[in-house]
Amino acid sequence: MNGVKLTFEECETAYDTSRGVECYERLKGKGSGAAGFDTQSTGITFAVTEKAPIDKVSVVTPGYGLSQSVDGRVFEWNFPLLGTYWTAADSIVQDILKKEKGSLKGKKIALVYHDSPYGKEPIPLLQKRAAKEGFELSLLPVTAPGVEQKATWLQIRQGRPDYVILWSAGVMTPTAIREAQATGFPREKMYAIWWGGSDHDVKGIDGAKGYNTVTIHNTAERDKVHDEVKAMLYDKGQGAASDAKELGALAHTRGMMIAMLQVEGIRAAQEKYGKGKVMTGEQVRWGMENLKLDANRLKELGFEGVMQPLATSCANHMGSSSARVYAWDGKDWKYTSDWYQADKTLIDPLVKEYADKYAKDKNIQVRSCS
Repeated sequence: MNGVKLTFEECETAYDTSRGVECYERLKGKGSGAAGFDTQSTGITFAVTEKAPIDKVSVVTPGYGLSQSVDGRVFEWNFPLLGTYWTAADSIVQDILKKEKGSLKGKKIALVYHDSPYGKEPIPLLQKRAAKEGFELSLLPVTAPGVEQKATWLQIRQGRPDYVILWSAGVMTPTAIREAQATGFPREKMYAIWWGGSDHDVKGIDGAKGYNTVTIHNTAERDKVHDEVKAMLYDKGQGAASDAKELGALAHTRGMMIAMLQVEGIRAAQEKYGKGKVMTGEQVRWGMENLKLDANRLKELGFEGVMQPLATSCANHMGSSSARVYAWDGKDWKYTSDWYQADKTLIDPLVKEYADKYAKDKNIQVRSCS
């Protein structure tokens, strides 16, 4: 970038926190130090969040991680760009509200979640929503990896919830869809977080039709970036995926977005501190905190229509809370909603409450963003 070569470390963590930390430790010592670390795991995010301020490494977690890390006053080095699990859960509830003509009073919603820090993340927001909207929330944890769910779906059959929100990953997702089919729970009333709504989660499952997922990007769109990646990599046999047909798949596009966001953070730092120079960790952190990706810039990058604009700041390390709902029609994902914006009147106080508690527990000096 502007003459500076970017290097990276690729790690298979198998969702194991200790392996993720090992990767982080290896990465931070490469070259002049790590510009950023994409943990791909809430557990790993928890583990490296305390290390990052000491090592001067930005922890970039688009759409995941610690929901309270939106608060840049407390979490100077965390960047949950584009959304968190709280904004995702809120968007799901908004879509259910729309289906129920604006009222959830007396309804039942079950959260079937991966029994891990990741799976527990949406609970505080859903509890706030339940109190506000008057629905009954039941919490049903599933032990990892999630291949055994018969007891969980027996509880669902007995409890008869109106909707099921699925906070799953990996094999837990198709298992849940098959169990829903076996117990007769309508897939149209199932909503998954984005990690439970990829192409490989539903393809080949006859009973997946109607299944919903929430996303932080527009899965229906392809843009210039897809054509450029195909021409520059896949046509030369250099692509990371086994098949160029994966270009445009939901998870693959999200991966390209995550990479782009990190690169744009470095670019923003170079614009301030010097093009062609190797950036320090502090300088890259400044770039991540001053991202300005408007519609024109997204068009230049080839992401027009794929994602919504975002702008970060000292106080706001998320930048945008846009999310929309898609449904699987048996062959493809089709969007069924416009873009939702998370309810700030619920989420902002929750972010401040949990961020302030974290600062107190960890004895962190809260900085001023005024």
